[in-house]
Amino acid sequence: MAKICQITGKTAMGGNNVSHSKRRTKRTFDVNLHTKRFFNEVTKEWITLKVSAAGIKTISKKGLILALKDAKEKGYIN
Repeated sequence: MAKICQITGKTAMGGNNVSHSKRRTKRTFDVNLHTKRFFNEVTKEWITLKVSAAGIKTISKKGLILALKDAKEKGYIN
């Protein structure tokens, strides 16, 4: 599976390492991903998602069912 949050759709972004002499080399800023299990109270089963820290906060704020519905509409999960 790719380095993408299944709730927010965040992916790795590129940038530069800048040395003391201001020399620039390419690098990537990876997403703060965690494999986490959530309990769906409607279907009474556990769901494993690969989510970023912002995705966990989104689920805490909106609730699991609404966050999953929004992610499916945006195409982040099947």
